[in-house]
Amino acid sequence: MSLKIRLSRAGAKKRPYYHIVVADSRSPRDGRFIETVGSYNPMLPADHTDRVRLHEDRVRHWLSQGAQVTDRVARFIGRAGITPMPELREQPIQSAPKKKAQERAAERAKAGATV
Repeated sequence: MSLKIRLSRAGAKKRPYYHIVVADSRSPRDGRFIETVGSYNPMLPADHTDRVRLHEDRVRHWLSQGAQVTDRVARFIGRAGITPMPELREQPIQSAPKKKAQERAAERAKAGATV
């Protein structure tokens, strides 16, 4: 059985609240889980102490049992000092202009500079 430490959504519509749970990787996001090891409330300010709450001893236990963490939960655990902070992967910028559009913009800038 492959275990994951991941977020499980709770809360009302447009008022998200997440439980940090240990679950079988095959179970649905909000479905069956083994244990709740914390909570995350994105509605609170970033510096609020109750934004992310973790039961550190239980998180350490499940990590020692081989549980894998998702990207978001890995950041929470890294900030708590339980594991090293994961390296942040560079996100692709899909809305960036493509090659031809960048060339046209460079030509316009060059023509505007000479006038």
